[in-house]
Amino acid sequence: MRFLNSGESHGKGLVGIIEGFPANVDISVQRINRELERRQEGYGRGNRMKIERDKVEIFSGIRFGKTLGSPLSFLIKNKDWENWKLKMAHDKIVYDKGIVITKPRPGHADLSGAIKYRQEDVRNILERASARETASRTVVGAFSKQLLECFDIKIHSRVKCIGTVNDNKTPTCEEDWARIRESDLSVLDKTAEEQMKIEIDKAIEIGETLGGIIEVIVTNLPVGLGSHVNYDRKIDGRIAQAVMSIQSVKGVEIGNAFENAAKLGGQVHDEIYYDNKYYRKTNNAGGIEGGMTNGEQLIVRAALKPIPTLMSPLKSVDMKSKESFDAVKERSDVCAVPAAGVVMENAVAWTIACEMTEKFGSDSIEEMHENYISYTKYVKTR
Repeated sequence: MRFLNSGESHGKGLVGIIEGFPANVDISVQRINRELERRQEGYGRGNRMKIERDKVEIFSGIRFGKTLGSPLSFLIKNKDWENWKLKMAHDKIVYDKGIVITKPRPGHADLSGAIKYRQEDVRNILERASARETASRTVVGAFSKQLLECFDIKIHSRVKCIGTVNDNKTPTCEEDWARIRESDLSVLDKTAEEQMKIEIDKAIEIGETLGGIIEVIVTNLPVGLGSHVNYDRKIDGRIAQAVMSIQSVKGVEIGNAFENAAKLGGQVHDEIYYDNKYYRKTNNAGGIEGGMTNGEQLIVRAALKPIPTLMSPLKSVDMKSKESFDAVKERSDVCAVPAAGVVMENAVAWTIACEMTEKFGSDSIEEMHENYISYTKYVKTR
C-alpha cells in the first residue's frame, strides 16, 4: 500500500489518497472522525483547535460502507480558509507586500526551507511544514486500524511524561486503556496528570512550551512481519521512519532501547520458552528481533521536543535585512504531546497495515483472512 497527502495549514484543506487498500473492509466514517477529534483534544492545546473541528469527506473507494479495492481518497476542509483566501490565494494577484514573512522562527523549517526552495516569503514553507498535515495521516491510520481489527490487532497510545513529570503506572488491561482515553493528558496515573497540568499552566504563564515522551503498544501481532534480508524491509526501520517524520519528534526507540544501552547483554536479551507456543517472559526487545516481529507486544516510544512557537519569542535574523529580531509568533499550542500520541498511534497502524497486506495479500479482506489463517496454522506446527 502507499499514500500521498497534500495541503497547506491555512489552505482550502488537506487531501489524501490511499492506493492498495484491500476490498470489502467495513469502514465507519464516524470512527475516522473520532480519531480526528482525539487528535484535537488534550490539556494545553491552542486556539486553532477551537476553530477547526475536523471532519473527513470521502471522495472515492467506498460504496455502501465497504472498500472497493480502488484508491481511497478524502478531504479534510480547513474551516479557517475563509479568513485566509487573500493571503493564500491561488490566482496570480497583486497583494499587500506587508503579508510577506522574511523572519524565520528558531526550531521550525522556515530558514532551511526558504533557502532550499529559493523562497522570499517564509509562509511558503511554514504552511506545509505545519503539524496541521498530521490530520491527513490520522485519517490514513484510522482506515488502517479498521483493517487491522479484522485480525484482532489492537493499537493504543499513552503519554509517558510531560516536561519533568512521569506517569510510572503501566497499563495491563483494556480497562486501563479506557481510563487513559478518558484522561485529558492520556495518562493512567491521576496524580501524575494533575502534576502535568500544573507544569503546563506554569509554561503558559511564562510564554513557554513543553515536550514529552509518548508510547504506542500493539498487541496480537503475528510472528514474521518485516524481514531481515535487506535494510529497507526491516519493520523497526519502517516504524522508526513513520514515527520520526511526525512534526516535533526527535527520537524513537523500540522496547527499552536507551535503557538497554547501559546494561550487559545477559540483562537485556529476552530468553525463549515453549508451552504450546514460543514465548518470552521479558520484552526488552519491544516485540522486534532482526527486523521482524517475534509475537510479543510491539512497544514504540517517541521523544517530542517542546513546540518551537513561543509566546516569549527567541532571537532570529531577518532574511532580507539581516537584522536581529524577536521571532514572529504564530498561533500554537503549549503542549501537544497527547495529540502527538494519537498521530503516532495512527502512523504505526499504517505501517503495520502495510506489512500485513505485504505478507497476506491486498486484493480483498477475504484473501487476507485465508492466507492469515493458513499461516497461523503453520506457525503452530513449528
